[in-house]
Amino acid sequence: MKTAPSYMDRKDLLALAVVAALLLVVFPLALDGFRLNLVGKYLTYAFVAVGLVMCWGYGGILSLGQGLFFGLGGYGMAMYLKLEASSVENTKIQSTPGIPDFMDWNQLTSLPWFWEPFHYFIPTLFLIVLVPVAFALLIGSAMFKRRVSGVYFAIITQALAAIATILIIGQQGYTGGVNGITDLRTLMGWDIRTDSAKFVLYFVNAVLLIGVVCCAMFVRDSKLGRILVAMREKEDRVRFSGYSVANFQIFVFCLGAAFAAIGGAMFTLQVGFMSPSLVGIVPSIEMVIFCAVGGRLSIFGAIYGTLLVNYAKTSLSESFPELWLLGLGGLFIAVVLFFPNGLAGIWRDYVQPSIDRVFKLRSKDPTDPGHDVAKAAAAAAE
Repeated sequence: MKTAPSYMDRKDLLALAVVAALLLVVFPLALDGFRLNLVGKYLTYAFVAVGLVMCWGYGGILSLGQGLFFGLGGYGMAMYLKLEASSVENTKIQSTPGIPDFMDWNQLTSLPWFWEPFHYFIPTLFLIVLVPVAFALLIGSAMFKRRVSGVYFAIITQALAAIATILIIGQQGYTGGVNGITDLRTLMGWDIRTDSAKFVLYFVNAVLLIGVVCCAMFVRDSKLGRILVAMREKEDRVRFSGYSVANFQIFVFCLGAAFAAIGGAMFTLQVGFMSPSLVGIVPSIEMVIFCAVGGRLSIFGAIYGTLLVNYAKTSLSESFPELWLLGLGGLFIAVVLFFPNGLAGIWRDYVQPSIDRVFKLRSKDPTDPGHDVAKAAAAAAE
């Protein structure tokens, strides 16, 4: 008889089952096509939030520039889709057929060299992850090797996101400028604009997110995860124990970049465009808020926080578009001041004790003050 992987206890299995049921059964059955596609867009941000849990929650590294990696992944997928939509037949009215329309408008006469690999789907899939990870490796090596961390690292990543936005807008002939890359039609000949395609892409998105969650749990429960927590609490003690703190910081930062890039690629497929408005400072800070509201120490809480904040954003911005940004800032301040562990902390501090008293089933783990049943139920919010 097969058993669950050693890194998944009963709590994790129940939490994963609840998330899988919610994403794969409840939402598809309860929501119409438009709302389901909207939830699919929200889930692409959850990839970033899960990566931030690993970076910020467990590694103690607050990055305010995750939009950079989200954008790199999204632009990678958009480049492939745009090239597929820019065949010679589809662009025969252009001055230079066979290149994207915005390049023709900017009087380019040939495809730039860095666009060439995106003619092919498999290399595109690798580049979607490898390019953001390479950037994260470069940034992390430059910063962590020099022991730049804390608020200084956060400010630098925020500045990098702003620089990336300026470069994308300024290089209009290569990136589509302020409009981004639009008019994306097919994926390997499959029309992604239809309702049925968006329905399928939602499930692909959800399954990939569940896979990312499993990967994050594996890292969290491994020796590496324990070192990350120790590094967050007592960085000097870990360094004096003989570990290379910088290398662990670089690894978890690259891991968060990879998760964000996958989310960006799925955003492009789910929504049908990619623009610099998703790369800069504002979206990067919003992504941190998703993580904070869900609970920066909770992988599953990051998903719930992303869904909750984006649902509130959609609902309130329709009625009070001028006040939404103020509300978002107020929400972040309230979470930091009153509920620093987010939704997961509220569940643990206020709901779980009541469940403990009801079930009165002690955990097999002598270090765990909770109960098996209660902890399993609490996993739905963690």
